[in-house]
Amino acid sequence: MADKANKYPENVPGKFYVDDNCIDCDLCRETAPASFTRQDDGGYSYVFKQPETEEELAKAIEAMEGCPVEAIGNDGDQ
Repeated sequence: MADKANKYPENVPGKFYVDDNCIDCDLCRETAPASFTRQDDGGYSYVFKQPETEEELAKAIEAMEGCPVEAIGNDGDQ
């Protein structure tokens, strides 16, 4: 389970975030490209835009549920 105490500083404020368990597998970026992007220098993903539509929200949830190392969190903050 993702730990918001270990989330990457590049994550924009909001409910979804990526923590330091990310292994740069690309699943979240392929599943929800409107919300996740890659930090090239560090080799990990982060949330660059919180979901704004129902479709984006569904894709972000799908990415979170599919993350093989559970590096994506949803703390419910708005």
